[in-house]
Amino acid sequence: MSLYRNFLSVGALTLLSRVFGFVRDALMAAVLGISPVSDAFNAAFRFPNLFRRLFAEGAFNTAFVPMFAGALETQGADGARELAGRIMSWLVATILVVTVLVEIFTPQIMVVFVPGFVGNADKFELTVFLTRIMFPYLACMSLMAAYAAILNSLNRFFAAAFAPVVLNLVNISALIPLALLTLEDRDTAFWVAVATMAGGIAQLALVWWAIRRAGFLPKLRLPRLDAEVRRFWVLAVPAIIAGGITQINIFVGTIIASGADEVMSIIYNADRLYQLPLGIIGIAIGTVLLPELSRHIGAGRTDEARQSQSQSLFLSMLLTMPAAGALIALALPVVRVLFERGAFGPGDSVTVSEALIGFAVGVPAFVLIRVLQPGFFSRQDTATPTVFAAISLVVNIGLSLALFASLRHVGIALATSAAAWVNVLLLAAFLARRGHFTLTLAEWRQQGLIALLTLVMGLALWGSVVLLGPVFDPGYNFLVQALALAALCGLGAGFYFALAHLSGVQRLGALVRRLRRTKS
Repeated sequence: MSLYRNFLSVGALTLLSRVFGFVRDALMAAVLGISPVSDAFNAAFRFPNLFRRLFAEGAFNTAFVPMFAGALETQGADGARELAGRIMSWLVATILVVTVLVEIFTPQIMVVFVPGFVGNADKFELTVFLTRIMFPYLACMSLMAAYAAILNSLNRFFAAAFAPVVLNLVNISALIPLALLTLEDRDTAFWVAVATMAGGIAQLALVWWAIRRAGFLPKLRLPRLDAEVRRFWVLAVPAIIAGGITQINIFVGTIIASGADEVMSIIYNADRLYQLPLGIIGIAIGTVLLPELSRHIGAGRTDEARQSQSQSLFLSMLLTMPAAGALIALALPVVRVLFERGAFGPGDSVTVSEALIGFAVGVPAFVLIRVLQPGFFSRQDTATPTVFAAISLVVNIGLSLALFASLRHVGIALATSAAAWVNVLLLAAFLARRGHFTLTLAEWRQQGLIALLTLVMGLALWGSVVLLGPVFDPGYNFLVQALALAALCGLGAGFYFALAHLSGVQRLGALVRRLRRTKS
């Protein structure tokens, strides 16, 4: 399959997952709203999610994939499967130790993770309780990410991309009756936490079945530290930091946000919305690009590697820039239509939309990190991105502390975005300095035109919202609001791609041909 078609297949399944995710988040907002209980649940859920991003996705999608792809080329399927089993045995052992320690010392860890909750005993105890229920989710998701990395390296993307849909369906199945029943908020949070664990088990079962069907199920054994495993950990430890920089930055924001009531829930809901383009575009491109680059570089095909990264950057910005512009122009209507019901009121829509705009400024940077980091990881260089991750982390902490007092949730969002842009500039500069990747003058011109078209589209959407007047005011008919928002999104997308076609940035016929193209 062509690079573009792989992007399309993974992106389409990620879009399906995000659609169900929005349904889940809308139901969750309706049953929990913006409240101390929702703060506790979001903090408890974010904690294992952070470790999942770092241990599982960080290690396997950066350190493991290049090694596994190389083993496929040099040792064949049996050698690659054997390598996967030895490395996964270490991952499982590490995750089990971490899980046991966290379950024992949850109260002490939560003092560091959410220091602002300590003064509210009920809120802190609920956070600890929910964390203990959901932290084993990490083990399920770590195994799932490891199996997914193997499947992706084999160009089998469906099961891993569909697995998040399963999680959302399980959660929705639990949330629908909870929305209809009258329960205490604490009881509701408990059942949502249980559903989250059930969804993690269902996801793991799906990818286990897929990898078993592919005949590549690794055999787990007692961990042994041989040369290849040592090489993996040399690559994985910095990759855990560099690959999870966005999550680390959000973690910093979580600590700071815990010092004010409701800010954590505001950040969580805004985070869910800007994750839509990041998930559809950034994750899809990162998932497909790393094994692609690893194969080209491992075989010495430097021109093909450069072409793959160039195509990835162009496609990501072609889609991400208008998505970010639309989020900024339509922030309040989007939040109002998706979340404003039940315990989630008009004031909550305003605060969440403000944070969403702050995050949307950084959406292109979040995606560019996914495009640029494989240029290092595919060459088995995880140390350099780690240094850049540390620099951007310092920037995020400094800006968050400086802006939180005056801008609260908006300050945290802007700090996260600014840190991402710093990371992008460093990654791009060093790739160019080493001669691994840089844009030609024609490609720079393309990127400038994409930014200009995005600005024109964003202004058109903003003007359309003004013309619609009271349609997006609180209390207006929901169906009318939803149809109006869908129409604006469709018109904005049509307007943007028409401009892209007419300006020559991307002829639509050429794009369709790329999506249909298959490798010989």
